[in-house]
Amino acid sequence: MAENSEHVCGAKDSEATTEINEINGMTTEPANAEGEQSVPVMTTVERAELLLAQDEAIRERIEAGATLDEAVDPSNSEFGPMGHPEQVQMRVAKRAMMLKDGENPYPVTLDVTDTIEDVRKKYDGKLEAGQETDDIVGVAGRVLFIRNAGGLCFVQLSAGDGTKIQGMLSKKELGADSLKRFKQLVDLGDHLYLKGRVIASKTGELSIFATEWAIAAKALQPLPALHKELNEDTRTRKPYIGMIADENIRNMVRNRSKAVSSLRHTFEEHGFLEVETPMLQTIHGGAAARPFTTHMNAFDLDLYMRIAPELFLKRCLVGGIDRVFEINRDFRNEGVDATHAPEFTMVEAYEAYGNYDTIAKLTKELIQKTAMDVFGSLTVTLLDGTEYDFGGEWKQISMYDSLSEALGEQITPETSMETLAKFADKLGVERDEVENRGKLVEHLWEHFYEDKLYEPTFVRDFPVETSPLVKGHRTKPGVVEKWDLYVRGFELATGYSELNDPIVQRERFVEQAKAALAGDEEACDIDEDFLEALGVGMPPAGGMGMGIDRLLIALTGATIRETITFPLVKPLVG
Repeated sequence: MAENSEHVCGAKDSEATTEINEINGMTTEPANAEGEQSVPVMTTVERAELLLAQDEAIRERIEAGATLDEAVDPSNSEFGPMGHPEQVQMRVAKRAMMLKDGENPYPVTLDVTDTIEDVRKKYDGKLEAGQETDDIVGVAGRVLFIRNAGGLCFVQLSAGDGTKIQGMLSKKELGADSLKRFKQLVDLGDHLYLKGRVIASKTGELSIFATEWAIAAKALQPLPALHKELNEDTRTRKPYIGMIADENIRNMVRNRSKAVSSLRHTFEEHGFLEVETPMLQTIHGGAAARPFTTHMNAFDLDLYMRIAPELFLKRCLVGGIDRVFEINRDFRNEGVDATHAPEFTMVEAYEAYGNYDTIAKLTKELIQKTAMDVFGSLTVTLLDGTEYDFGGEWKQISMYDSLSEALGEQITPETSMETLAKFADKLGVERDEVENRGKLVEHLWEHFYEDKLYEPTFVRDFPVETSPLVKGHRTKPGVVEKWDLYVRGFELATGYSELNDPIVQRERFVEQAKAALAGDEEACDIDEDFLEALGVGMPPAGGMGMGIDRLLIALTGATIRETITFPLVKPLVG
């Protein structure tokens, strides 16, 4: 392999990346000519030890005076197909050569005086082609492009936000030995430090004319081809690669951070206090969801991963914290699709002396301010290029009234199970094993409306059977004061007038417990500690919950995997 010629991130690096297909130390067996698996899968420890042995063998060759080409084993004759690909071996050899010559491939610190972003802001558009300054800067970034042209080399450095700047390295300025070493050691993907004057090249490109250079961190794995779109598997399994290669992925991380910051700021403006509640719980509750279970060795106790923080946040209301919220990680052992993930982030908030009307107003404000803070407008542009408007008045409909309209027959909380089941069977609506009138009403409503409510719409007044923590409606028996907010055909948020009557709450818990015993895996258990807290006295309150991931979906048009920085994916095994 040539030690470094003109080097653009392209086919060779991409091919090398394809060869590196290990997940958590497990490697798929390559097939022989007959398609049979001929290489045994190694354990994680065995694989790691083999790679360490190969690293050491390369270093020993370099220490003994071998060239880079002599140090690598293109055929992998010594370590076999389970060893490093040739590209990685070459980079390991360059690392070894630096160590041999007393250079640290991973220095603790460098004299970085300016960011690439700051240099761009200060000089962009202010220098004519060929103009030079006497301003000395020290910058660092990831190498995305190298062109070696005799006595003058060009390198493109990228900051973390994608801002790029050109570096120019000349034999006249650095000396022949330094430039030769640059050509020999630096690869795409390395973090590189440059110190030099700020100039504009002959073509007008803002550049750093280097008087010094150093590798800030040697990359042993090659980058993928940056001119090609990443496949979905790489994007989700190796999001750090996606952040390097795809501006949209970097922007999603930043926009998510801005969204969370905006939510916190709006809550602060309204006098809400942020708290933290337990992730490990002895009783799962606060939502209808199947939990993850775990075991605590110290107490020899089975525990549940939090599905919602609701019952603990309501304890805060009991304790006198009248406006409280939490941005929390939740875990639900359920299906995975474009809007559902087993681990996700949600915001929940509770307001003493509020109700589902006041909390709806707050939720609308939270969403609209987030749109303004992240994108500067209530009309956002989605990934497919279409626009979506979060402004104006938001529509409100009643679940029972809208279902009656769709079925052409009046449906009320008193409508019999037989009648509801007849409609479900006629429409082919799937029914749960443990069913009740409320669940059937919701299933029928979802059949007609769930993915069809495009504009922001509050769906109000739900069946009491499906809402065990919600206060009964002031004027409608069998209905609770709950709304779900739908945006672009999916549920974004939910809000309640919170149930604070301990006797009614115990009745609801008992019904849920019976459903759980009958096989309903989403039903909650009886939480006597929470009932005792309610007995101390919880003020009337409005409460809301909204998925942060879903908020990003609504604002961008992405899928939930694209909004989560490190989504959970099923490991690949041999």
